[in-house]
Amino acid sequence: MQSFLRLVKKMDISMLIAVAAIIALGLVVLDSAAAAKQSNYVMKQLIFVAAGASSIFIFLKFDYSVLKNYSRQLYFCAIGLLIAVLLFGSVRGGARGWFALPGGFTLQPAEFCKILLILSYAQFLSGRRENLQTMQELIPCFLFMVPPVLLLLLQPDLGSALVYIFIMIGMLFMAGANRKILFGLFGGGTIALILYLIGVWKFDIWCPLEKYQLNRFLVMFDPTLDPQGAGYNVMQSKIAIGNGGLTGEGLYMGSQSTGAFLPEQWTDFIFAVMAEELGFIGAGALLLLYAFLLYRGLHAAMMSKDLYGTLVAAGIVSMYLFHILENAGMTMGLMPVTGIPLPFVSYGGSSTLTNLAGIAILQNIYIHRERLMF
Repeated sequence: MQSFLRLVKKMDISMLIAVAAIIALGLVVLDSAAAAKQSNYVMKQLIFVAAGASSIFIFLKFDYSVLKNYSRQLYFCAIGLLIAVLLFGSVRGGARGWFALPGGFTLQPAEFCKILLILSYAQFLSGRRENLQTMQELIPCFLFMVPPVLLLLLQPDLGSALVYIFIMIGMLFMAGANRKILFGLFGGGTIALILYLIGVWKFDIWCPLEKYQLNRFLVMFDPTLDPQGAGYNVMQSKIAIGNGGLTGEGLYMGSQSTGAFLPEQWTDFIFAVMAEELGFIGAGALLLLYAFLLYRGLHAAMMSKDLYGTLVAAGIVSMYLFHILENAGMTMGLMPVTGIPLPFVSYGGSSTLTNLAGIAILQNIYIHRERLMF
């Protein structure tokens, strides 16, 4: 017991306070967002939070570095889960990405696989620290993520695929990979993608995506292109954010959310609900809390006793960062509509458990920044 208390004292308490504040704020907004449905979303979310929080104390009982001994098993476990959901999963929103569970619950393997891949990729990169400077040396690092990304695209789950790619970039950057090659490939690739989408939009260039998938990108340029689908979602979201102004319309008072104009307002578009009901001040406070959380995550990465811990922390921070940027940007019409949840705020068991598992690992890295003597 005394040893456990010593571990608790070494935890990053400020990080935990930030997470608790985000969760509390999210539960309040979730209750408002789901009020019209008279659902038990908040109670279910509390169950997910309690289960996820318990993982923090479970992870304290061992040193995170032992996980690198199982990197291959973790990688193939992730691949196996993604294959299994393609074969036996249920379809929601046009994607076969969930396992149906008793009690009306569902499990989304793509969420949990983020953590599994981060843990395995960190070991993969740490063994190549001195060999990440040429394209030839980097190709195996890119190929590592090809199988999971392809399996996600088969569901199709473009949003999670983008998260995996962003995690890879963040971890490569932290591992010391050649910056010029990374910026050239992914920066240039992003610019090329934007130009290609503009070409599809303006000049009707051929595109392999289904129309509804393509519209999720094109509505960034013009929401009226899909007024009954992704464009409608973005337009209603932007109206909600505009309604909020500086101080918001008040909890349970948002005209867009209470009128059920916002789609998936308890998951994908919950940031718009927060901006409408709590205004710029409330949404800004949430983003500041996120910024502090990301800062503490990077601090844990810098304090790690080994490169493996640094890379794991960098992967988790990259995961959070992309989710925040994509979800908030999507509601403002600045990013494609991909259905990525807002960390610790959007309703969802798989995402909540995954995000809290990430916090547990960050805490483990932080408390083991120096070897503990008992």
